[in-house]
Amino acid sequence: MKRVHLPSYKSADRSAGLDPEADCVAIYRSLLMSEFPWDLNQSLSLALFRTYAVPSIGRLLDATGGFTTACQKRYDDTVLLLEAPVLHGFDSPEGRAGIRRVNQMHAMYDISNDDMRYVLSTFVVVPKRWLDDYGWRPLSEGELTASVHYYRALGRRMAIKDVPETYEGFADLMDAYEREHFGYDEGGRRVADATLDLMASFYPRAAAAGVRLFSRALMDQPLLDSFDYDAAPPLVQRVSSGALKARARVVGLLPPRRRLRHAIDTPRIRSYTVAPDLSAMGTFAPGCPVGPGLARATAHTATAV
Repeated sequence: MKRVHLPSYKSADRSAGLDPEADCVAIYRSLLMSEFPWDLNQSLSLALFRTYAVPSIGRLLDATGGFTTACQKRYDDTVLLLEAPVLHGFDSPEGRAGIRRVNQMHAMYDISNDDMRYVLSTFVVVPKRWLDDYGWRPLSEGELTASVHYYRALGRRMAIKDVPETYEGFADLMDAYEREHFGYDEGGRRVADATLDLMASFYPRAAAAGVRLFSRALMDQPLLDSFDYDAAPPLVQRVSSGALKARARVVGLLPPRRRLRHAIDTPRIRSYTVAPDLSAMGTFAPGCPVGPGLARATAHTATAV
């Protein structure tokens, strides 16, 4: 895989001169794979985690069995499929294949447009709020606008209707949906537990309990209540927040990243050692052909503009 070298400065100036709408893929690629690779990985994982607290989503994910029986592979597949359009562009063969495969998986289940729209909103809102709190710098206005346009473009290609046009619209949608729909469900709790177990497995075994406690320290009360999790002690909350803010100060002093950080190169991706066939990733319905045959049969699902 070709490695891309980047300009040798570290600031929002990397997107200077780019149009937040027309160049949203290039700007978002820089954010995800150069400026904030660790922060955006954490915040996008938290965004997905939040969606489990909506019973219709958590219950469905539990019913598929992917998160509770093969959580590592489900994590890897999700990361790599969603990275394809970021890395290669929406209209590249790889980008189209990644989105097509996501659409094929969604098409196997009865998922409401409201749930799909809510999940999309978390990808815009949670990372912005994370960077405000724990990033080495906040997003510039142009970067935030580019993020909105990126996910609006992704939403169109996933046939999601009534996608917000602004960050404020995404934030209002997410907050209102959570107020109305967050609630306890046993399936959602199982998916949340399995995901926390996976996150803990990324660290030495002796640190597992600490990782789970640290994770709970970063959760807001409505999210904790939805999973029936105990809140971390106030001291742990302060230490956890302080540690992330201290990390941000250190990262801000480091030299700029000169190459894009590909997900396949990180130790968290364990199911693949080389870039996989996107059309063969994810879950398949019983009796459904796997691979290019299925991709050709449903090629129209990723062609919306």
